[in-house]
Amino acid sequence: MLFRNRKEAGRQLADRLIPHKAPDMVVLGLPRGGVPVAFEVARALDAPLDVLVVRKLGVPSQPELAMGAIGEGGVRFVDESLVRKSGVRPEELRAVEKREHAELTRRAQAFRGNRPQTRLAGRTVIVVDDGIATGSTAWVACQVARQLGAARTILAAPVASPRAVEYLSMAADEVVCLDTPESFYAIGEFYSDFRQTPDSEVVALLHEAQDAADAAHSQHTEPTQHAEGTEHAEGAERVDEEVTIPAGTQRLAGHLTLPENATGMVVFAHGSGSSRHSPRNQFVASALNAAGLGTLLFDLLSSAEESDRANVFDIPLLATRLVEVTNWLREHPATRDLPIGYFGASTGAAAALSAAAEVADSTNVAAVVSRGGRPDLAASDLDLVRAPTLLIVGGHDPVVVDLNLDAARRLHCEKSVHVVPGATHLFEEPGTLEAVADQATRWFTSHLRAKASH
Repeated sequence: MLFRNRKEAGRQLADRLIPHKAPDMVVLGLPRGGVPVAFEVARALDAPLDVLVVRKLGVPSQPELAMGAIGEGGVRFVDESLVRKSGVRPEELRAVEKREHAELTRRAQAFRGNRPQTRLAGRTVIVVDDGIATGSTAWVACQVARQLGAARTILAAPVASPRAVEYLSMAADEVVCLDTPESFYAIGEFYSDFRQTPDSEVVALLHEAQDAADAAHSQHTEPTQHAEGTEHAEGAERVDEEVTIPAGTQRLAGHLTLPENATGMVVFAHGSGSSRHSPRNQFVASALNAAGLGTLLFDLLSSAEESDRANVFDIPLLATRLVEVTNWLREHPATRDLPIGYFGASTGAAAALSAAAEVADSTNVAAVVSRGGRPDLAASDLDLVRAPTLLIVGGHDPVVVDLNLDAARRLHCEKSVHVVPGATHLFEEPGTLEAVADQATRWFTSHLRAKASH
């Protein structure tokens, strides 16, 4: 059987799973390729969608050869016979586990952001992947679901090797597969389009599923007030809500988070082609929240505006949006007294610098942090920026390093350039995004708290 793409495969798999539909069901996609398939299954079954993150433990000398796997909830599976056969020493196994555990934690955070993991206790769980070759990862996924309290586990995939299905029938209560060809070499041979699924698509699908669930829920409950026209009582302990922000003739979607006794507020400006759902920005926002700072992630453009690609690089327009959002925060009862900082990524960094220059005298932005930014796109405004500015760049992103060093020479404010060793433009390498979050947290807590004390 040949599938056009993961979306088509998901729809066909959903048709096979309809008889399993139940009120307590939850669908878990194995990232990244399993999530587009799981999205179609969850939509057809009216079930919540989440990810279940697991990591393969590769033999050090042959990383593609799995000697085991780990998953969320502390689940661990190791093929002891393969470990002995491969001559892997205990300290080597521990080193691999430590590295993969760190990556597992990072990915779970990147995919979910601030959203908690879906509760599985007592529920029927469908674990979905885009295909199953050996089954080692799927095995661990089923064990994770069981450890998290799943009452029944169904493993589902469009295609799998017969050997894997037989093996996995001992891990799941049921295995549902559309095709189990005897001749099985690689999952990709059963798809016309098997391009890699990026992290951004996983995050977008999870949010789309959550938005659909929220909309369905609102039809059966009293509507809740959101930010536009909502008054939060003074001294509210915590805010964590979707907001709608008026900006000229547009309405911009955002997410406002305020920890208890927040000492400052950071507004995020995403890069071209991204949105408020950016997993990297969400990761940094979580670190800032943990440090007692509020965050606002919002879409710089409306859906209609995004269709015109020129708007994505219209720095004056994007900067105006930041100024409008800043003014909105100044009027919001929960944030009006908090010092404000800007965090910009890529083109969003140019917008942040231009906005900081524009509001330097009135709103007085307290700090700016740029991640992999394009400050050259705000060149005409750099001389006017007065907010302390931190420029974070990847050591393996030489063109952007040069652009930021040149921008630093033009800034007439407190400034610093921090180069993250080994990082490329998107900071995808292990530990590099954590370095960004750490530097941003230090910069914002220092300058926003200093502003609040005056």
